[in-house]
Formats: sequence, structure tokens, C-alpha cells
Amino acid sequence: MRQLLLDLLPEAPPCLDNFVAGGNAETLTGFAAWLAPDSREPSLLLWGEAGAGKTHLLRASAAHYSDASANPDLLDIDETISLHAVDNVEALSEHGQIALFNLFNRLRACAGRLLTAAGQPPRQLLLREDLRTRLASGLIYRLHALTDGEKIEALMTQATARGIRLPPEALDYLISRAPRDMRSLSAFLAALDRYSLEHKRAITLPLLREVLQTPLNF
Repeated sequence: MRQLLLDLLPEAPPCLDNFVAGGNAETLTGFAAWLAPDSREPSLLLWGEAGAGKTHLLRASAAHYSDASANPDLLDIDETISLHAVDNVEALSEHGQIALFNLFNRLRACAGRLLTAAGQPPRQLLLREDLRTRLASGLIYRLHALTDGEKIEALMTQATARGIRLPPEALDYLISRAPRDMRSLSAFLAALDRYSLEHKRAITLPLLREVLQTPLNF
């Protein structure tokens, strides 16, 4: 069988509308308020475990995005931009920590804003003390990963919106065997819908097993 999902997986850009909040409704509300043009808070940090949605929200913010995991020295900082987002700050090198510290001070001085994300709250991060202090001085929100029940509920809503009829056991099967982050699950559901239409086959548990057994690169 061809690499069907590599061709079918959609690339919906992250936005607030396609973020599944689950138990993070209060955090999402605070995040949206911080992004508003009249917000006066200079910084906001999101923290939580992998897969909780931190990167989704940073990319949805329309800020200039940098990922410290891929760019630990923060070499791509553009000082003319007033809204920056730095992901995985715990991966910053010594040079990158100095760069972020300086960026924080510049943005605060010119009424710019800084959005950051980490796996732990600021005071538990193994960073320079002066940088930890800066990050801890702004708004801090925790993101909780979705429970399996919340993921199933979200996928059921998406399936209904697409007019997909799924057998009751399909979503439990999908949750237990597919990549567990919400973005991949949503993409898989969309690809499954398109595959069933292309092949004129109803979405059944055997079809789901067939697609899941296809080698994928999520």
C-alpha cells in the first residue's frame, strides 16, 4: 500500500480556534487576554508536560517563533519585532540565556512582549538566576495534557463536524495505538476521512486497523 497518510495528512496552521482546551479553559482565556492589543503585561510563560499544547499556542500567537531545542543560542532574534515567542527555554545554552535576558529587557523597555514555554515553572528551571527572575515576574500559566476521555470527546466533535460515522470502539482503538498528541490524532482523523472517500469504503474498525498498520512518519 502506498504512503497514503504522508499525502493525506493536512497541515492546518495552529490557531486558538483549533486548540482543544480540555481542562485548560482558564489558561486559554488568560492567554487570549494577554495577546489582546490593550494588554500591558510584558511577559507570559506557559509550562507543562510534553504534548500539553505549549508549542501550538506559541505558534498560534503570531509572534516571531524560536525553538531553543533547535536554536539554543537564539541566533535568529530580530530586534525590530515587538512580539517574540521562545519555546523550550530550558534548552537554552549559556549564550542563548544571555540573549533571552537581553531580549526580555529590550522588549520591556519598548513596550514589546515576550511569550515563553517550558516543561517546568520558572523557579525550577536550570537557568541563570537573573533570567529565572525575569521569567517569574510575568504571568505564568500551567497547561495540562488532555485526558484520554477529553481526546475522545474532541475527536467525536470533529468527526460529527465532518459527517463521519464511527463505530463506538473505533476511537478507543485509535487512542490506544496512534500518536497520542491531539494534533496528530486530529490529522489522522482527517486523513482517515479522506482515505475512506477515495476508496469508497465506510470507516470501520477493520479499515482503521488497515490504515494504522501502514508505516507512517507523524
